[in-house]
Amino acid sequence: MEPVDVVLPCLDEAAALPGVLAALPPGYRALVVDNGSSDGSPEIAARHGARVVREPRPGYGAAVHAGLRAATSELVAFLDCDGSLDPGELPGLVERVRGGADLAAGRRRPTCAAAWPWHARAGNALLAALLRRRGLPVHDIAPMRAARRTRLLELGVEDRAFGYPLELLCRAAAAGWEIRELEVSYRPRAAGTRSKVSGSVRGTLRAARGMAAVLR
Repeated sequence: MEPVDVVLPCLDEAAALPGVLAALPPGYRALVVDNGSSDGSPEIAARHGARVVREPRPGYGAAVHAGLRAATSELVAFLDCDGSLDPGELPGLVERVRGGADLAAGRRRPTCAAAWPWHARAGNALLAALLRRRGLPVHDIAPMRAARRTRLLELGVEDRAFGYPLELLCRAAAAGWEIRELEVSYRPRAAGTRSKVSGSVRGTLRAARGMAAVLR
């Protein structure tokens, strides 16, 4: 079976990295993209066997795209590295791509109320509803996804901030991609980590503004 590079955008995730990297299934190779950490995350990732790429331009999209460009496998997956998502669920997404889907996305199901603050969940639901009105059958602006590297690069996603995953979905829909969702568990982040988006109402609003610009 061909290997899968797993792109993990990283900004100060030292507390979560060891557990996330240890939970990757066999054949799934960690590619940690450090986006300016000050807590030793790149060194920790390297000590735990990850390939580390540094992306000095700030922004989630910048980190994700740098990882996509650096990947060498044809099948690639994407995963937050704060411990909120289970790496063991990646094969389910990858198998859907191997089975013919153009893009497989994890539809998050929180394991408890603390896993997904109300403001972040409401914003995500609104954006997903807007996409469904445009004919895109999704229920989550998913941070956990899998696709073929070459085809992702061909989409030409331009956003380098919070709007990256939304633009990816919009461009995939415009290109006629088959998108399949798979329910995945969504847990509280590892102790000592904090979401840059859903950790505060301010962060959620900032991300929402960026995504609204993508929709416009």
